Amino acid sequence: MPPRVLVDLLGFTGARGGTETYTREIVTRLPKFLPDAQFVALANRTALERVGGFFPGEVRAVRWVGADRVTWAAGELVAVNRAARALDIDVIWSPANFGPISRAPAARVITAHDVIYHEARGSGLAGILAWPSSMLMERSVRTADAVITGSHAAAAALESHIGVPASAMSVIPHGTRNGVAPEAPWAQLAPLGIAPGRPLVLSTGNRLPHKNFDGLVRALATIRPERRPLLVITGGRRDDPLVPLTRDLRLTDDVRLPGWVSADQLESLYAVADLYTCPSLSEGFGLPVVDAMRRGCVVLANDVPVLREVGGTAARYADAASPAAFGRAITEALDAAPDADRRAQGRDWSERFTWEESARRTAAVLTQAAALTERRRA
Repeated sequence: MPPRVLVDLLGFTGARGGTETYTREIVTRLPKFLPDAQFVALANRTALERVGGFFPGEVRAVRWVGADRVTWAAGELVAVNRAARALDIDVIWSPANFGPISRAPAARVITAHDVIYHEARGSGLAGILAWPSSMLMERSVRTADAVITGSHAAAAALESHIGVPASAMSVIPHGTRNGVAPEAPWAQLAPLGIAPGRPLVLSTGNRLPHKNFDGLVRALATIRPERRPLLVITGGRRDDPLVPLTRDLRLTDDVRLPGWVSADQLESLYAVADLYTCPSLSEGFGLPVVDAMRRGCVVLANDVPVLREVGGTAARYADAASPAAFGRAITEALDAAPDADRRAQGRDWSERFTWEESARRTAAVLTQAAALTERRRA
């Protein structure tokens, strides 16, 4: 009988950034490497249509699970293993940090991207709310039969914080792919209030504390006004928490916060950017770094092990925890532009990261897990 793989997409909403990009890119390629497998997705009621748009198999909704964290967590605790038993599943794969916390008849594989909830919970209410998430993730990882993560730095962090031996994890780097820049990028960006005339520094992502975008804005404030570039930070909600900070620092003319942009607008930003910055304090992989490199951007990243691992010698590095140091690094990088050699080096480096290879190696882990289930049932 072909293996039946249950993909745990209860937390998929379409708006959770890098982990969902990873999920889509891997899931759509798995049938190539597991041609005989049958795939079933478990989705929440709000994401049924989104998941159905890319998933290569049957999609089942758990109607009482929504996009909120409370019902999502409850679904991981109750619904996933229950569905695996009912559907006679051979492998459960949870691709986004969280999964069931108890063992099931089917072998369980979890992709643990990072330990952000352990390393950068934030303060106040955000920190309090992060505690249950860290506990759920910790239990999910400890009870899994196999753990995938995207970098050796993430594996070391998982070992340190959760106690899973790095030797027991499969380190499978994420991928990237070529973008297609629109023919008239500035026309795409005009509706966002972004026009040519000054150097442009780009950064992208959600507003979780570890992304350190407030540190990036403070770094911009250390640059003298006459040398200050235009900083564009995509992502964020309508009530972007960076808005009051830019106002307090008198940077409203120097920062654009367009929220989530279209695919064409993002490609346009990559095309016109003089520098891409990744000020993140902690990551599991650092997908924005290789995405920007693939599109020919010069990259300045925070000087932490995971971003060094992902960016190699092709990126620039500086201490993003120090606004003054990161501000100086931004100015130095812009003074070096146009840096054709570094752009070419970044493109070459990024080509080693492909979603095809990520999917192939993930399929191998799922195959091993299916064999484990077969042995248990024998």
